[in-house]
Formats: sequence, C-alpha cells, structure tokens
Amino acid sequence: MSTYNEAKVVSINAAREACQDCQLRKLCLGFALSAEELSELDSVVKRQRCLSPGQYLYRQGDPFDYVHVVRTGSLKTYSLASDGTEQVTGFYLPGELTGLDAISTGTYPCAAQALENTSVCLIRYTKLEELSSAISSLRHSLVHLMSRALYNNEQHIASLGSKSAEMRFAWFLTNFSERFKERGYSPSEFYLRMSRGDIGNYLGLAMETVSRLFRRFQDLGLIAVDRRLIRIPDLAALQSFATEPHYACKTKVVA
Repeated sequence: MSTYNEAKVVSINAAREACQDCQLRKLCLGFALSAEELSELDSVVKRQRCLSPGQYLYRQGDPFDYVHVVRTGSLKTYSLASDGTEQVTGFYLPGELTGLDAISTGTYPCAAQALENTSVCLIRYTKLEELSSAISSLRHSLVHLMSRALYNNEQHIASLGSKSAEMRFAWFLTNFSERFKERGYSPSEFYLRMSRGDIGNYLGLAMETVSRLFRRFQDLGLIAVDRRLIRIPDLAALQSFATEPHYACKTKVVA
C-alpha cells in the first residue's frame, strides 16, 4: 500500500519554490541546467511532501514511483533484515536525492524516515527519465549524482572495513561538516538530528561506544557538544584524526 497521504500533498504552485529560484539547485539535478532547461525540469517536479519527525517517506518494499529531493530538514534510510534487525544505510540533507537505489528493482530496498520536520520534492521517475533523454545536461546531472552516491557509499564501506572506532567517528563528523559547508552553512557548528544509536548503527559501533567517543573527543578538545549541537573548534585537527588515530592525543599533550 502506498505510504503517500494525499491529504498532505501540497499544491506545487502554493508550496514549492520553482527550480530556477531554488537555492539548492546547484546541489540537486539542476546544477548544470540552463534557465530554459530548469523550467522544463520544474514541469516534472509535481509535488512536495511535508513530514513530521519519525514519519516515513516510503517503506522498504514499496513500489518505486518517485525520486525524492530533500528541501528542508533531514532523512535517514535503513533496511530491515529477515530477523527484523535494522541497518542504517544513510542520512540525507537538503539538496540530496534519495530513492535512486530503487531504479533497478522497481521497489525501494530501504525505508526513508524523517529525522525532523522535513519537506521533500517528488519527481516521478518515468517523467524524469523521459526528460533526461531529451536534455543531455540533465542526463549528465543524473549520472553525476548517481556516481557521487556510489562514491559516498564506497567511502562508508571503507571506513567500516579498515578504520578504528575513533577514525570512523572522526570521518562521520568531517563528512557532515563538508556537506553542511556545501549548503552554505557553518562547517564548524551544526546540528546532528539522528540519535547516537543511529550513528552507531551506521558506523558499525555500539551506542555505548559512540557515547564514549563523544566524551573522548570533547576531552581532547576536538568537539564541543550541547545536546544535538556540535561545535568543532579545530576542523583541521579533526580531519587529521580521521586518518591518523593518535594525532589528537599528541596535540593535546603538546598543548
């Protein structure tokens, strides 16, 4: 059964900013499009959906109809094993697309759930496919975004397979720092809306380990934490710690 609540789907003219006026277009499908091409893309972005914290955009196994672009807020995606075990597969910020992994099977392999009040643009994939066949720059944008998603997934897998818990955690924080910077936000002060359990699940760590890492990184002066607000006093030190696990300890001793 479809997870879309039609009563909550808002008219595009009333609620959604046009693609050519959207500040996220350089991160989304429209980053390489001309004004005329943006107008054509705008014609296939038919809906915007608003989600409350914890509400599902789609569930694992739902039929694939739409590619989704986060407008505001954030999402997490996760898959369920046959025994009901949850595996967090990603976190999505404004301008990022989710649902592309459903193209090959025709069903969503993961569930997508809002971490906070979130709005999402919906693009029916059949329409996007038709338009990308006619507009080479849109096809390029789509391929670029798919390639980037694959690269990020490979980086995530590499962090799980070859890095210590400290390095994984530092990589996670610097990754979010870079993504917030791309969106014009501060790279050194931002909110993490997911739970520590979700962070641990994503990084292959126990929640208790994540809590210890938060405390340790604060003790080392790498981060300051105020509930969900993260401050990074020295981004270069944190970035170095993502590849050199003892760097922060040495720096603390010298200081």
